[in-house]
Amino acid sequence: MNKPIIVQYKINASTESIWKALTDREEMKSWYFTIRDFEPEPGNEFDFYESSEGGKYLHRGRILEIVPNRKLKHTWTYPELSEAVTTVTWELQKEEDGTLVTLIHENIEGFDGLGEAFSRASFTEGWNAIIGKGMKEYVEKQVND
Repeated sequence: MNKPIIVQYKINASTESIWKALTDREEMKSWYFTIRDFEPEPGNEFDFYESSEGGKYLHRGRILEIVPNRKLKHTWTYPELSEAVTTVTWELQKEEDGTLVTLIHENIEGFDGLGEAFSRASFTEGWNAIIGKGMKEYVEKQVND
């Protein structure tokens, strides 16, 4: 059964500010990951490493879809550990007093055999921290400075 992880946060900033934080390599370093080869263009592949319990993991993504200031969709894989391909979609929806950020991570069941660090609970906790703390604090501070 494919049950996606869905994480939503309201951020008190414009969709343009959040989009820049989401797609600009220099800004990404401040709240997300250092992704040296990230280019926001369909078909572009990017790699980055993340240290987690028990090791340092290569992440590889390929951009599937871009709608500026509204949607970024890319694959999320661990090529050294699994052939599974998951999909991460970032959606930005303008609201009266900010932006609703929705992240949808699909097909994570493909990582089931990789251990607790790759579990639904671990991914959910990670995305909540990345968006609810990292992105939210970074973007709201940029707007208020």
